Amino acid sequence: VQLQASGGGFVQSGGFCRFSCAASGSVSSINIMGWYRQAPGKQRELVAIITSGGSTNYADSVKGRFTISRDNAKKMVDLQMNSLKPEDTAVYYCYVARVIGGAFWGPGTLVTVSS
Repeated sequence: VQLQASGGGFVQSGGFCRFSCAASGSVSSINIMGWYRQAPGKQRELVAIITSGGSTNYADSVKGRFTISRDNAKKMVDLQMNSLKPEDTAVYYCYVARVIGGAFWGPGTLVTVSS
């Protein structure tokens, strides 16, 4: 499975940003798609995930501000990030997991939120 993400960049506090990630390759059994992030000096953490059935899970820190969505036919997952805060500054990684056959990570996209 290959993951290609777009989005990110430099955003002012209170602003918004949107990520998109497209999966290609052996994608037939992908179940979970989502996003993780890693801030400087911190461990990678879950941001939001969505199952093929549409169930979602968000980190408490982003609930009400971020929205994850996916297109099962296109094997794409999007993350709409609103009301961004400086503490959202991190490298964001697209993530997919297959029912059988492991999990995969995208290359990472930096978002910098200025205060």
